[in-house]
Amino acid sequence: MTEEIIIAGFGGQGVLSMGMVLCYSGMIEDKEVSWMPSYGPEMRGGTANCIAIISDEKISSPIISKFDTLIALNQPSVDKFETAVKKGGLLLYESTNVIKPPTRDDISVYGIEASSEAAKMNNIKILNMIMLGAFLKKKPIISLENILNGLKQVLPERYHKLLPLNEQAIKRGMEMIEELQTA
Repeated sequence: MTEEIIIAGFGGQGVLSMGMVLCYSGMIEDKEVSWMPSYGPEMRGGTANCIAIISDEKISSPIISKFDTLIALNQPSVDKFETAVKKGGLLLYESTNVIKPPTRDDISVYGIEASSEAAKMNNIKILNMIMLGAFLKKKPIISLENILNGLKQVLPERYHKLLPLNEQAIKRGMEMIEELQTA
């Protein structure tokens, strides 16, 4: 199993930390991982993306141009990376921030209202964990238990009080994509 993922959005949306959680969690499961961030000079509001590769085999190169999965948190990310998803791949997008949804019909596409749901949960910063939950429901490449252990590694200790909220957000993302599939 090898899963090549690109996560993209604005700086401050948790793009890089989502990829980091996936990679730390993969290491806990003794998988090979690669995490390659890319961001502009702005900390918040600029564009950011990261490539996360999780594999049972050695990873030959972290530099790739086609992906199994795109998790897009804004319109510019959908516009830039939609064509980079491999045929038969998965595209998850944050539908409250995307006006023009993806149009490809050779991939699985799901719009998740993660921003609205995060607001209902009283913390907009968990929208990335909602999206991560949706991804893990579609592609359970890492166990939820190890995702939570990876989150402990990535989240600074002063924020560990937020671990239960992040777990709720991941589980809510899993429920949301399930609701879309049965609708």
